[in-house]
Amino acid sequence: MTDPIDELGPVDYLVVEFPGSQFRGEIAPILFDLVDRDIVRVLDLVMLKKDAAGEVELFEISEIEDSELGEFRRLEADIAEIVSAEDLANVGAALEPGSSAGLLVYENRWAAPFASAVRRAGGQLIANGRIPIQALIAAFEADEELEEV
Repeated sequence: MTDPIDELGPVDYLVVEFPGSQFRGEIAPILFDLVDRDIVRVLDLVMLKKDAAGEVELFEISEIEDSELGEFRRLEADIAEIVSAEDLANVGAALEPGSSAGLLVYENRWAAPFASAVRRAGGQLIANGRIPIQALIAAFEADEELEEV
């Protein structure tokens, strides 16, 4: 029998800040589509709000009103609560006063079979990273400028 950890895909996190704490409903349907298609699995989701005085308040999904959260409550059963107090303090410190943020930890389910095969083959991850979209755009623009010359 396969150990469930052997089937785990890469895990990432992201923090999305909403200046002025202005949420709109466009995020939930896209995230749920990814979850429903088994592309990602949400492991943790925490909402933070920083008031004008710099005080940070944390919200679990169960504490947020349906009107503010929409369908996010649907994810609550799968959440593993793996974000530490230190992680949350760091996110809170980075937020601008008067803003809210969502901290999302997710498994890349699409990559799980590859990651599992690497582990079975004796491989191990020695480096990973993410190229910021701004860097890609700059590289593409620089390449286009060279082609024009």
